[in-house]
This record gives sequence, C-alpha cells and structure tokens, in this order.
Amino acid sequence: MTGKHTWAIPEGYIPRESTGPEPELISHESLCVLNTTDEDATLEITVYFTDSDPIGPYETEVPANRTRHFRFNEFEDPEPVPKGEPFASVIESDIPVVCQHTRLDS
Repeated sequence: MTGKHTWAIPEGYIPRESTGPEPELISHESLCVLNTTDEDATLEITVYFTDSDPIGPYETEVPANRTRHFRFNEFEDPEPVPKGEPFASVIESDIPVVCQHTRLDS
C-alpha cells in the first residue's frame, strides 16, 4: 500500500499580499494528496503556529484512486489560516495517502 496515515509539514507561510493576477498567481501554500487505494480518504488537517493555539481540524476528502490539491488560503472552517504568520501542519488520514506541500509566492 502506498502512503501513510499521518504526515507532518513543518513549514508554511502565506504572504499578506500578492503581485500576480488572481486566482492563478495569488501567493499560496498547497497540500497535494494522492490516494492510490480503492477507498475514499477522509483527512483532518490541523495548523500550528509559533505564538498561538492550533486551528482545525479542517476536514476534507480525496476520492479513491485520485489526487486533490488544497490551498491553505481557501480553508475557512473552523476559521481561515492567517496570512503573514509562519505555520506548520499535521495531516491525518483514515487510510494511507501520499502528501506533498507546495508554495507559490508572487
């Protein structure tokens, strides 16, 4: 089976401003998730900060045998991820998945 149930990404930062056209080139942090199983994956994402309490979990799904990309900028519930603050994240999945973190600064 490909993947793990828990992933930790120790770095993240969403700039307060962007210079590129929206939505294509707005600065963002992304979580790319690959689910190679025959079951849908349910994910819980918790975001941690240097000087404040964690927020989350943000709950989402990745269908069986699919990939999905999530922008931390678009997480709203339970609250938006603040811009201009360094953060880390922990991703927990009910089935093994593969995760990658990407960034676009514009």
